[in-house]
Amino acid sequence: MNLILNIASTLLFVVALSFCVVDSMHFFQLNSYRFDTHSKWLSQNFSKHLSHFMLGVLMLIVTLIPMNINMKAILVSVLFAIAIPAEKPKKAKKPLVYTPRVKRMLFTTALVVALCVVLSNIICTEANCSIILFVYSVIYLLGVVLVFVSNLINKPVELSINRYYTNDAKKILKNCENLKIIGVTGSYGKTSVKFYLNTLLRAKYNVLMTPESYNTPMGVVKTIRGHLKATHEIFICEMGAKWVGDIKELCDIVHPHHGVITSIGPQHLESFKTLDAVKSTKFELADSLPEEGMLFLNGDDENIRAYGSKRPAITYSIGGEADYVAFDLTVTDRGTTFSVKAPDGETETYSTKLIGRHNVLNIVGAIAISHKMGISLSQLKGQVRKLEGVPHRLELTEKNGVTIIDDAYNSNPSGTKAALEALSLFNGYKILVTPGMVELGEKQDELNREFGRNAAGVCDYVVLVGYKQAVPIKAGLEDEGFDENKIFVAGNINEALTHVYSLSSGGKKKVILLENDLPDNY
Repeated sequence: MNLILNIASTLLFVVALSFCVVDSMHFFQLNSYRFDTHSKWLSQNFSKHLSHFMLGVLMLIVTLIPMNINMKAILVSVLFAIAIPAEKPKKAKKPLVYTPRVKRMLFTTALVVALCVVLSNIICTEANCSIILFVYSVIYLLGVVLVFVSNLINKPVELSINRYYTNDAKKILKNCENLKIIGVTGSYGKTSVKFYLNTLLRAKYNVLMTPESYNTPMGVVKTIRGHLKATHEIFICEMGAKWVGDIKELCDIVHPHHGVITSIGPQHLESFKTLDAVKSTKFELADSLPEEGMLFLNGDDENIRAYGSKRPAITYSIGGEADYVAFDLTVTDRGTTFSVKAPDGETETYSTKLIGRHNVLNIVGAIAISHKMGISLSQLKGQVRKLEGVPHRLELTEKNGVTIIDDAYNSNPSGTKAALEALSLFNGYKILVTPGMVELGEKQDELNREFGRNAAGVCDYVVLVGYKQAVPIKAGLEDEGFDENKIFVAGNINEALTHVYSLSSGGKKKVILLENDLPDNY
């Protein structure tokens, strides 16, 4: 094969494959670096890679057809040139984060590919030089699964690194003898309770919490190693789970003294499979607490009540039978006032700019924990007034004369009801923008249809995002006789928002609820 053609085909191959690998790495990261999750995603989204496989098969066919080697090189190079713009990663909502793990995987992938390229050039002979083009075509065709190869090769290294960091975090915690650790888990509400608790406890203590939505083992370990100081008195650790045993794994790292379970519901059913598995996983936090530790439970959650704690618990509720009870709620679009009664009969009235019954329940949970940690109900009044909305969780903003209720983070059945309830408080032209809920397993269509039925009673207009996702929600809206002319299905969020801002609201102020924002792998 002509040297110039060899160099040209190699360069084009490297560029096309690089784009393919980076794109695959992005989705592998979004799928939590899990082989089973990513494999399922690939099978469900085969159409996204159709052009890739078609080009790869064409390349293979060209390399196997008897013809002049230079002509083969030209044809294969042309196909690689066509592949480059097709493989170039598109703009993403959440771009690939080049973590140390991703960099190691990319390095391993590059080594594997380089080895194949070098070997193919070594064994190439003048009589059979098409072996180079054949190898290039095979590697390109398998490009979307190269992440599995590099992940498998790197697995011992990753386990060793994770073990080192985890042990280091444990040593740091062991040296903080006076530190009290509070574990926070739940199907929903855990991040809100964490943020609220962080604000309330600061009335008396020096507090550290896991930032944002850091709720995985490595996220918690990173927080401890990077932020925990000897001066901290309380560490609030959010604990997330997608699989049975995830909460226990986190508890084995931090060994919480106290814990709160904010809710249990049908979330991540694709991995948990059953609601019973969700329940037992959340209660792994309760099982890990020391004998003298305090367990706080949402007394309004039917799944928590049905499970039944094996140990004494402190409960909180809105208007129900519990240790800490909120009553006399006044909720408007400008904020909320409510009173709380403690187990000793003491009561206090609170005001917050946060809206919705959903938020009040989470605040009451934070009040209960703070009170049991030695802060009086009256001391907490000022702290409650300071509470800010958690980003993308019923976060209220005004933009160009439009009210936006941003509830775009990881929607769930309970959360959609709370969000619609918040939307109903406003006067104006009420618009829902949503792609619906995911990771609900076999119940996904049923629960999205129910979401549509609930939305019909509140909304004046509904914009659904994603043609496939829209089907059950649209069916639910139609079940309730919602006007089809007031339903719009958009291909993506940008198209949805463009349509919303162009809508005529008949002179009323627009109030837009953004309910969920699916990541790029959906």
